[in-house]
Parts: sequence; structure tokens; C-alpha cells
Amino acid sequence: MMRPLGRGGLEVGPLAFGSAPIGNLGRVVPDDEWPGAPAAALEHGVRYFDTAPHYGLGLAEQRLGASLPRDCVISTKVGRVLVPGPGDGMDDEGYVVPTTRVRVRDYSRDGVLRSLEASLERLGRDRVDILFVHDPDEHHREALEGAFPALEELRSQGVISSYGAGMNQSEMLADFVRETDLDVLMLAGRYTLLEQGALDDLLPECERRGVSVVAAGVFNSGLLARARPREDVTYNYEPAPPEILARVHRIADVLERHGTTLPVAAAQFALAHPAVATVCLGARNRAQVERNAALFDTPVPAAAWEELVAEGLLRETAPVPA
Repeated sequence: MMRPLGRGGLEVGPLAFGSAPIGNLGRVVPDDEWPGAPAAALEHGVRYFDTAPHYGLGLAEQRLGASLPRDCVISTKVGRVLVPGPGDGMDDEGYVVPTTRVRVRDYSRDGVLRSLEASLERLGRDRVDILFVHDPDEHHREALEGAFPALEELRSQGVISSYGAGMNQSEMLADFVRETDLDVLMLAGRYTLLEQGALDDLLPECERRGVSVVAAGVFNSGLLARARPREDVTYNYEPAPPEILARVHRIADVLERHGTTLPVAAAQFALAHPAVATVCLGARNRAQVERNAALFDTPVPAAAWEELVAEGLLRETAPVPA
């Protein structure tokens, strides 16, 4: 079922495609592997694809641009401008790509316009649907005074349909909802089966102001991505603390008793909140896309949600799938 995304007339399905993995996140994804990911997403009815200059120093944008039809919804991001690099080493921010480009943080109006122009060239398009201000954690004032006014200008000119911000925290996003006229957000990791802190600040503001949320990071860095987490799994980019692992195993125990799994419940839980328009899951190949799409096929039994609440493993105020 399609849902509105933002206030610019865009519509999306339950599953969105996250392109960071095809930007060589963690390992090289060769040319005989990555094309299967966007192709499979299209076959499964996905029409919204998210990317960013940050992902593989532009590689993810280039690969998406080479593989998508014109009628897809595309979001990219601003805040990290790519400039020529030395090319004599490898990226040190998790992507296995050479440093022929490097990132420069720039949340100014000029930085937004330069970033968008370069993204459009890599994507092979004359417009994108959504621009997100990317991770402005240490740049709150610069984003408010530079990036957001520029995005408002671009939206009023019809260059983009919607704009917002994408972050791994909910508090600053809630401030942006109150202080700007954004209409879409990407929230990574802060509204999940494991943690629901965004219910305290961000999500009520989004409901009041008609702001759509793209839920990303719903597996909390891999903790919820398998039926049982590995012992060496990370949480917030650090080794998962024992108490967090224990809580995840308790959640898995409940779900197993009701015939379902952590990744199925994690994907469906985030989508149940009325402010959430879609769940963005990354994939590097066809098999991962097919696995992601299947997460929405079988509903989680109502009794499983009830037991999670009764066991204190899920907030009572969190909406769950009907």
C-alpha cells in the first residue's frame, strides 16, 4: 500500500532502498554483484531510493544513476561536499574506495548548491525529489542559517519536491521540525524494536506538523538483523554492551514463541507509527533485497506485541501493527 511522503505529492511503499552498501560500505561490491540489488528492488515494487555523496565518495550515487528509471523517487543529501583528493590511499570512513575525492563539511547555502549540482551530475538527472541535510550534529546553527533556507528556495522553485534532515539522533531533528518548514525526515536507529526514545520528542512533533519520517537503521547496526545476534555485533558503531545483547535475546525469545523473528518484527514495528511513511533498508545484492522484501510478507502475531509490552521489552505507548 502506498503512503504519502512529505507534502509535495510523493508516494512510497513500505520498503525503501538504501544505497550505502552499493557504495562499497565495508567491502568492495563488484560490477557482477551490485546491479542485482536495484534491479531486484524494482521487481519487488520499490520506487524510493535513498543515496548520499558520503556513500562511497559518490560511488553509490553513480551506481544508482546508472540503474534506475526516471519515474523513481530519489533522495540524496547535502552537508558533505566532495572535492578532489590525493588518490593515494583508501577512504577511512568505512567505504572501500580510493581517495580520489574527499569530504568537506559545508552546510552553507553555497555548499548546498554545489553539492546538489555534483549529485545531479553523478545521478545523471536534472532534479531529485528530496534533499536531506546530512548529519549536522556539530553544525546546528550553520544548517539553520544556510542549508535550510537554501532548501526552502529550491523547493519553492520546483527543483526538489521536499526537504528535511537525516540524522542518528531525534532531539535535534525535533528542533528542526519546530524551527523550519521541512516536510520529510530520515531517522536512523532511534525508533526501533530495541529503543523508542523518539516517542518522547520527535514523533509527536512530526504528527502535529505533518512531517513524514523515513525509518532507517531499524536493525540497530545489525543487532536485530538476524534471528539471534552474533556476540561480536555492534550497537551505535561500538561493540554491543552485554546488557543490550541480553535484552535483544529476551526479545528474540518472545518472538520465537510466537513463530516470528527479530528482523521481521523490527521492520514491521517501525512502519506501524503513523508518522513513518517507509522503512529504508540497505542492500548490496539481489539476495539481500529479496530477504528485505520478505520481511513484510507475514504479519507478526498480535500476541507477540502484547507479550513484549507485558515483559517490559516494548513501550506501552508505541503503536504496533494492527
